[in-house]
Amino acid sequence: MYAVIKTGGKQYRVKPDDVLEIERLPGEAGDILEFDQVLMLSGDAGFEIGTPVISGAIVAAELVEQTRGDKIKIFKKKRRKHYRRTMGHRQDLSQIRITEILTGGAKPSKKAAAKKKAPAKSEAKAEKTARAEQPAPTVSEAAAEPKAPAKKAPAKKAPAKKAAPKKAAAKKAPAKKTAAKTGKQD
Repeated sequence: MYAVIKTGGKQYRVKPDDVLEIERLPGEAGDILEFDQVLMLSGDAGFEIGTPVISGAIVAAELVEQTRGDKIKIFKKKRRKHYRRTMGHRQDLSQIRITEILTGGAKPSKKAAAKKKAPAKSEAKAEKTARAEQPAPTVSEAAAEPKAPAKKAPAKKAPAKKAAPKKAAAKKAPAKKTAAKTGKQD
């Protein structure tokens, strides 16, 4: 059995135990959601199409978690006009698990949600009672506990001085030519 539901301006084909990411719906994890905009039902007896919705049909789902989608980058540009714009968007989403597809005006059962919520509450209560049962340390007990020695921060080294740049060797002037080399004779 499957159904086509409408939520968040979109249509989804769902069947029991499907997990979907849809547009954000109000609520917390573990809440039961009811989708009454059922556009089509398909089952053992065939299928039924609503005009626009099927009256008395409900799809029940459990809210698994509230998430956000991937970031989408939007970039606009007009060439040779020095116009560029960059924007981003992340859609808020709800992850849901389809529990039941109901017809004939039946209401969803809350057994599945109650089972999942009960352990979470009992764990939180157990933590609170465990903290409450432990007595707070007194001042004398806190002072009696040995403290770990504080670690010393490594000493900072003084910055190394840069070596003075070497001076370039001065160029020697070319030697004057003597008369013997020039070919003068007496």
